[in-house]
Amino acid sequence: MIHGPLLKNIFIFSLPLLFSNLLQIAFNAADTIVVGKFSGQEALAAVGATGPIVNLLIAMFNGLATGANIIIAMQIGKREKERISTSVHTSYFLAIAGGVILTIVGLFLSKTFLTWMGTPENIIDQSTLYMQIYFAGSIPLLIYNFGSAILRSKGDTVGPTIYMTVSGVINILLNLVFVIGLKMGVSGVAIATVISETVSAILITRSLMRQKDSTRLYPDRLTPDRHLLLKIMQIGVPAGFQTMMWSISNIAVQSSINSFGSVAVAGNSAAANIESFVYIGMMSFSESCITFSSQCAGAGEKKRIRDVFNIIVALEFIVAFSTCSILWKFGEFFLSFYTNDPGVVEVGMIRMCYVVLWLFINAILDVPAASMRGMGHSTTPTVVMLIGVVGVRLLYIATIFRAVHTLPALYLCFPISWIVTTIPLMLIWLHYFKKFKGTT
Repeated sequence: MIHGPLLKNIFIFSLPLLFSNLLQIAFNAADTIVVGKFSGQEALAAVGATGPIVNLLIAMFNGLATGANIIIAMQIGKREKERISTSVHTSYFLAIAGGVILTIVGLFLSKTFLTWMGTPENIIDQSTLYMQIYFAGSIPLLIYNFGSAILRSKGDTVGPTIYMTVSGVINILLNLVFVIGLKMGVSGVAIATVISETVSAILITRSLMRQKDSTRLYPDRLTPDRHLLLKIMQIGVPAGFQTMMWSISNIAVQSSINSFGSVAVAGNSAAANIESFVYIGMMSFSESCITFSSQCAGAGEKKRIRDVFNIIVALEFIVAFSTCSILWKFGEFFLSFYTNDPGVVEVGMIRMCYVVLWLFINAILDVPAASMRGMGHSTTPTVVMLIGVVGVRLLYIATIFRAVHTLPALYLCFPISWIVTTIPLMLIWLHYFKKFKGTT
């Protein structure tokens, strides 16, 4: 990451990460496809209605995993072996503690959250059941996320990909057994997810315990270091808060979609699941930007940070634009995998046209935020995104959507918020890079 051909190294790092993330989304899509095809439109809507809340609840801890990634990558760049080991054990402790908190919140507050969102009465009980089972597996979920962050910080993206592949295959097989064979519906999908996440957590923990360097995990050393915990939180909390605010805006959007009924919820769920394939691909390059920038910042390779930024922007735009265009062009074909209901497909195509087709703007938006975090600035991109994405969407829903109460009008809040946010983020990144480059 610090030396050698940059484009080649970014591809070597990013492609396994991209493959891993796409596999994760593919396995999640399998959940949605199986439940939509074999348990009906209401079951599809019930699972889809939980998405924004699930993302909101895990957002902070995923942000902390990002913070751990950045801190450890910087320490690797500086060759601080003892601090690397302490950071690894602090991060793993955070995963377990966070998992306990999420389990409690998910078990006792799921129905409350769904009620606040105005979830249709005909699906709220199934949505509640899905969330409660899903969050029962919070500890293995976070162990895998933090473990992956630790391995990524030193350039290992192959291991997490293998573990995701194994657990994903198990997830699909269990879906077929629980949903098609045993007719368990949404509960079967949720149980299959928890079991597969437990497998991935076991595999990544085993890998960490077998590392030959300072990233090796020793179960008897899971005592958090207060100083490093604060450093991880200093970077991770703003990143997590940003995602939480993003999720809150999506909850406002989901609540508005709920007002159109369960068919609209099902169509939105299917299209959003397809959309996630694009977004998760973009995330792979953004995560690469964070790790490369962090190691370069730790090693004092300032010019290389700019080169990383330029390459990632180009890659994200090319991949996102081409993929979005294909998904939109063949949208009805892809949506037909999720449902047999023409009405659901029709609603899904509205989102494909007004959101998925324009995701390449969001691709560019993520890169300056990732690069700034790699340089140690996490609060500023959070504030900008809070105002530009969350603020714009909430204001839009309260004004324009209230006046024009249609799904196309609602979905326009996505590309508008991306455009409004991208321009200032680019300018602020340039300011921070010049400032960072000028330091000795």
